[in-house]
Amino acid sequence: MQLVLLGLNHKTAPVEVREAFSFTPEEQNNALEFLYNYPGIIECVVLSTCNRMEIYALVKQCQDPHDLIFKALCQIRSIATGYEEAFYCKTDRACVDHLFHVSSGLDSLVVGEGQILSQLKAAYLRAYQGGYTETVFNILFQRAIRIGKLVRTRTAIADTPVSVSYTAVNLAEKVLNKPMNQAKALILGAGTMSELTATHLQAKGINTIFVSNKTYSKAQALAERFGGQAIRLDDYVELAKQADILITSTGAPHYLVDLEAAKEIAAAKKGQPFVMIDIAVPRDIDPVVETIDGIHLFNIDALESVVENNRKQRLEEAHKAEPLIEEAVNELFEKLDYLRVRPMMALLADKAEQIRQRELHRAMAKLSDLPDHERRIMESMSRMIVRKLLRDPMIHLQHVETVISKEEEDQYWAIFRDMFNLQKEK
Repeated sequence: MQLVLLGLNHKTAPVEVREAFSFTPEEQNNALEFLYNYPGIIECVVLSTCNRMEIYALVKQCQDPHDLIFKALCQIRSIATGYEEAFYCKTDRACVDHLFHVSSGLDSLVVGEGQILSQLKAAYLRAYQGGYTETVFNILFQRAIRIGKLVRTRTAIADTPVSVSYTAVNLAEKVLNKPMNQAKALILGAGTMSELTATHLQAKGINTIFVSNKTYSKAQALAERFGGQAIRLDDYVELAKQADILITSTGAPHYLVDLEAAKEIAAAKKGQPFVMIDIAVPRDIDPVVETIDGIHLFNIDALESVVENNRKQRLEEAHKAEPLIEEAVNELFEKLDYLRVRPMMALLADKAEQIRQRELHRAMAKLSDLPDHERRIMESMSRMIVRKLLRDPMIHLQHVETVISKEEEDQYWAIFRDMFNLQKEK
């Protein structure tokens, strides 16, 4: 048997190619069923996200596992050829190493991001619940999920924000002298960046969010999404006096917050810190505003500088994860090696036990007057003889798996079964 991965991601394929091979949850179910019933495939899991599509399979030994999985995929997608260069194929140890890097967030577009772990868990559970995984893949993916959690626990890879909107919210939290669940935020603009920022604000515990926009209906739509309140753009200064954080992302052609408006807001705050975050290009807030006491202004350049520094920190933490992954890969293959040997060990042990019991029964029949404690001695002695006789063959079985090639494996086990006259595996 052989572990195989066939996949593409943001590094190997543009978005239009990734789209062609992406799967909805329902399509994943159909793909799993097709793969599981495809000749040569024993177990399978399909992982499909916006940045990657990967098929993990346990297959019977074959000359070209890449071709096997790729042909199956093309049939699923009703695609002839032409995309081969976008795909990577990894087998056995390389396959496991890649999977553990994926679960740890080390192969993500944003190193250390946490969403991939939940996506991988969902993909595994879908395959497991459908009956498309068995012993090997249950062990493999449970350990992948475990190492993903371990890397995030043992390193600081996910501790620093690497998005502008999230960084902005984190900076605001550090400046304010009150808990975030007691703070109020005013967002000027209702675009994508404003939506992302509102998401992070809410995740930090802010319950009161005001939204303003040139188009009032857009402000209303965004405010409703987050349980906030829409206000007219002309009224933003009065609302800002009640808030603790002002975030702007309007794309206006001129400064929306000038020096006069900022002074009015600062005066109303009476020395309490007020955070202004300008994510807009061109800028919404006059840079001279940062000279006002009590106002803490962060523009897009300052935010991106922090983000870049955080990215570097994440990459440094990624290096710390490598020994953890290497150890996990080694442990997994030790487990898989044992699983390959175990059926043969069990056959040999079962036959030895049958012989022991039969011969002990014959001996005891001839020694009918033997006291119970002496019978127990005979029983114990026979068990020990069998155990010691089997010890060396068992050690040999475990060792041979590490030195013989995959091509030699079937032949070796055939000889072993014939040597001990073991029942053929079903």
